[in-house]
Amino acid sequence: MAGMTISKLTKMKAAGDKIVSVTAYDASFAKLFAQAGVDFMLVGDSLGNVVQGQATTLPVTVEHIAYHTEAVRRGAPDAFVMADMPFMSYATPHDACLEAAKLMRAGANMVKLEGGDWLLETIRCLVERSVPVCAHLGLLPQSVHVLGGYKVQGREQSAAENTVRQAMALEQAGAQMLVLECVPTELGKLISEKLSIPVIGIGAGGQTDGQILVMHDMFGLNSDYLPKFVKNFLAEAGDLESAVKLYIDQVKEGSFPGPEHSFE
Repeated sequence: MAGMTISKLTKMKAAGDKIVSVTAYDASFAKLFAQAGVDFMLVGDSLGNVVQGQATTLPVTVEHIAYHTEAVRRGAPDAFVMADMPFMSYATPHDACLEAAKLMRAGANMVKLEGGDWLLETIRCLVERSVPVCAHLGLLPQSVHVLGGYKVQGREQSAAENTVRQAMALEQAGAQMLVLECVPTELGKLISEKLSIPVIGIGAGGQTDGQILVMHDMFGLNSDYLPKFVKNFLAEAGDLESAVKLYIDQVKEGSFPGPEHSFE
């Protein structure tokens, strides 16, 4: 994974090569993922759930993300590392610039923000100031209280059309990647076709440009609740290294996610 860049990821999309990503929170797993050949890692605010034991991602702070980004960077010096901007850290363009700078200094190559139209000015502001941005549509974990829970998004025609429109607007504003979470397979396919930037799915079907999973889910560590879009690769492979390689292979060849991990 040495020397991965956003331009290489964009070329992979253009060539039809599937992009493989996973969340990482520490040096040891970052090293494992880098050696296995994961294309990029996300220091996700999911650390609120899987590392801190919180019920939602809302208690996570920029300082938490920066700490874990530094750890991941030490474990994988050459990796492409994306860092989540946590809840309310990008409420205004000014806030976003100040907080994103902390994550870039901690070792991130790109920051990720959740939301649609209201973020367009913020994205333009960040990109003008040399901060690469990944947008995030569909299910937005930071908006769980507004959405009324963790539900599939974009099932109605109007909601689907709105998601497509917002995805195109986010790209136009300067976003260089998009994460699409918990949407029907057809919508994931449509948005991936309409955008020239890589679209990375999590519960968005197998037709997106790539896949991302929360590390703990991939290893079956959240056994009390595994979302439909998750597969326990550790159970199938038997050890951590083989599990990561199996995940990479199945995404690259297109067998994961299958229909059983997707929403219609």
